[in-house]
Amino acid sequence: MDRHPADRITFPLIIVLLLVAFLAGGGGIGAALANLTVQLAALAVLALRPRECAAFWRESPLALRLLILATLALPLLQLVPLPESIWRSLPGRTLVERSLELVGGAQGWRPFSVNPLRTALALTALVTPLAVLLAAWRLPRARLIDLGWIIVGCGIVTAILGAVQLGAAGDAGTFYGSPAPGEILLGTFANRNSTALFLIFALALALLLPAPRPHPAVLPARLAVSALLLLAVVLTQSRTGVVLALLPIALGLARALAERRRGGSAGRAVLIGLGALAVLGAGLGTLMMSSAPGRIGATLERFEAKDDPRRFIWDDATFSAERYWPLGAGMGTFDEIYQVDESLENLTKRRAGRAHNDYIELAIEAGAPGLALAAAWMVLIGWLSWRVRRSSQRWVAWSGSAFLLAIALQSITDYPLRNQTILALAGLALLLLARTAFDHAQGDRRALA
Repeated sequence: MDRHPADRITFPLIIVLLLVAFLAGGGGIGAALANLTVQLAALAVLALRPRECAAFWRESPLALRLLILATLALPLLQLVPLPESIWRSLPGRTLVERSLELVGGAQGWRPFSVNPLRTALALTALVTPLAVLLAAWRLPRARLIDLGWIIVGCGIVTAILGAVQLGAAGDAGTFYGSPAPGEILLGTFANRNSTALFLIFALALALLLPAPRPHPAVLPARLAVSALLLLAVVLTQSRTGVVLALLPIALGLARALAERRRGGSAGRAVLIGLGALAVLGAGLGTLMMSSAPGRIGATLERFEAKDDPRRFIWDDATFSAERYWPLGAGMGTFDEIYQVDESLENLTKRRAGRAHNDYIELAIEAGAPGLALAAAWMVLIGWLSWRVRRSSQRWVAWSGSAFLLAIALQSITDYPLRNQTILALAGLALLLLARTAFDHAQGDRRALA
């Protein structure tokens, strides 16, 4: 892959975008101006790096390009106005029709989506991961690894900020307030599960990225940072976060074993070090199981909770999915749809806001096409992960795979891709994976030439 001096401009632009996403993108739908800030930064990056974007469309794997186009097309097509005879025949539109009749609204041509504004917002949210993926496509491999270490640095900042939040009497140190002031680590996010997911990516990168330069202190520093990030995950009190933290630890041990099989003292040192980290993780688990002190004990108690309200939301949300099956109601429309179908026995003072299961929410908003698209993304990520298995940079790629897998798993009980920070990091994770697969394929072609 050819490089040019523009790399020196692209790299700081991507750093700025990632930092803006880290600082302003964790609030979700309740932080409109902050989200706009991130999206404007992403649009600026795309506008300033047209050649890099064009190179992506020429060089990246065809399957990746097709899936990106399909992902953009889905909400875009839902905004296309349809004749009255067509939209009235769509599943669930009888309710819309009756609502229009009650308020004396004109029927005529209407978009597929029951709330076009919400769908347009869902479409604009995709600009952030798209900017990271496209604009950074031609960065040298070393610069991509540097981006990963910057995310590790942001993870350390999150842990430090979390220490302030845990020591505060109120919401001091939080960006969007806290449901339990002084008790949970939130970092720059509004949702503890998103915080844990971000820290898991930072942990995977800390364990799997090659060091910027060899030094005897690299291994102790890597382990110290990893232990800090692991402890921070526990202090978020995110149950899914604690479980999913096993993914990067397992990959770290797998890397250590691979290094050991290759022989050499370095591999042995890595194995010992990562084994120590695994022991630390087991020690934290034992501590939770035995005395369960303080905030770590609060995390354990959340595993034992039997009154999780999400199961009631899932019941009503499943009914909504059936109402609009198989085509959906439009991306971003869940909140309005759910208010109609929420059972009186499940009604609380707080709005659900989300289905707390992105697959059910996707079924409501995009129906069978949306679920098929999600499945296609999973197949692509699995295929790319398999393709890089013989690459010398496979651990870099697999750090991205681990994060994308963690997103897919956490989506069963939450909504991780509904904030700009995680979207930006998903773009970076996909970039690490796809670029490694592309570079490996290019190396194979050169070897055969």
